[in-house]
Amino acid sequence: MKFIYNEKAFTMIEMMIVLLIITVLLLIAIPNMVTNNNVAQTKGCDATIQLLEAQAAAYQVEFNEWPASLDDLVTENYVDRIECPDNTPLELVDGKVKKEEE
Repeated sequence: MKFIYNEKAFTMIEMMIVLLIITVLLLIAIPNMVTNNNVAQTKGCDATIQLLEAQAAAYQVEFNEWPASLDDLVTENYVDRIECPDNTPLELVDGKVKKEEE
């Protein structure tokens, strides 16, 4: 009996090794991406807070009083929207924007 080998194809072992390598790389990469996403959302929220505090100060200069709430900044067209990337609720207390504690 004569065996014919196709030298252009991959063997099953080669395919399993490639899949194993890809799996290991994904197991390393995915947790890092999730962590980086959380850090980016936190930094984005901090930047939003700084922007809102600056706009509250501009409101105070124009009207000689601090805005009663963050909604006043939207009403007077200082900002378009008031939200963090991670949807953390915000509140204005004496010109400082703080994250609401739940």
